[in-house]
Amino acid sequence: MPQQKILIIGPAWVGDTIMAQSLFKLLKQRHPDAQLHVLAPDWTASLLSCMPEVAQSFSLPITHGEFKLFERLRIGKELRQYHYDQAIVLPNSFKSALIPWFANIPKRTGYIGEWRYGLLNDARRINPKHKLMIEQYLALGVLPNDALPEIRPFPEFVIPKSAQEAVLEKLQIKLNGRPILALAAGAEFGPSKRWPEEYYAEVALQKIKEGWEIWLFGSPKDRPITEKIMQLTDGQCQNISGRTVLSETIALISLVDFVISNDSGLMHVAAALKKKLIAIYGSTSPLFTPPLYKEAKILKLELDCQPCFKRECPLKHHRCMRDLSPNVVLQAMSQ
Repeated sequence: MPQQKILIIGPAWVGDTIMAQSLFKLLKQRHPDAQLHVLAPDWTASLLSCMPEVAQSFSLPITHGEFKLFERLRIGKELRQYHYDQAIVLPNSFKSALIPWFANIPKRTGYIGEWRYGLLNDARRINPKHKLMIEQYLALGVLPNDALPEIRPFPEFVIPKSAQEAVLEKLQIKLNGRPILALAAGAEFGPSKRWPEEYYAEVALQKIKEGWEIWLFGSPKDRPITEKIMQLTDGQCQNISGRTVLSETIALISLVDFVISNDSGLMHVAAALKKKLIAIYGSTSPLFTPPLYKEAKILKLELDCQPCFKRECPLKHHRCMRDLSPNVVLQAMSQ
């Protein structure tokens, strides 16, 4: 029997891409000889390279929100050479289902959305019992009426030692045997998801007193946030924010002992690396996309206005984050 080839159209966000590994694991469990290829934005290559289930990844040279019909047609025609047996489309947009159709892939699986009936011939409806995003992803890897596995396969990254050594050398960081606390104080979505910088700084100062080393992580956009934490801690932290590409950030987080993070992509990275983790939730909810690791602790209040899912607090008080004190986080670390 010829080897099965499956093309997955991947998501455009860090957390969603990490959670897609649950689907990749399930597909490999049920079809061990299958070749899984992933078509996704270029920056996701760093994530996909940590997933041994993925045989090959292709860069989608189209930014989030762009249509570019003729570019999608060109990519679809190029992919015909691989003779895929099936495509699984994870995004729910109309345009994300075009390339598998242009590629003449015989079985095209995905959820009904944005009038995709003609593009998908294995169109599914989301089962209301599937509350988690990974459950919705996993359901696309089984037949329509099949039950999901009782034990969900969670994401788990594999990081080579060479990658760790390379980024340590690049940043001139020497490990000294002290425990390392990673702080991921940013959040791409907006300020409503961010625990205050002064709270992160208070936690950092306490852990420094206890002999910990503090590493600050984030994208270039998060640099003002981490610089404020640096000011509030008299420069006693290692500010890595904006100095690394995603693959290097992942390699560094694989070296730390504990992570404190907002609801962000780096939270999911920490969970996939099986790190002790405190995930702080304010305007969002852990009911759909929680950190997928048994040792992760979720901290959130139960205010009437939570969750609002807004980029900025509509009530202007941001109590969902401001009422969650540093002492609560420090206590959760020690338990």
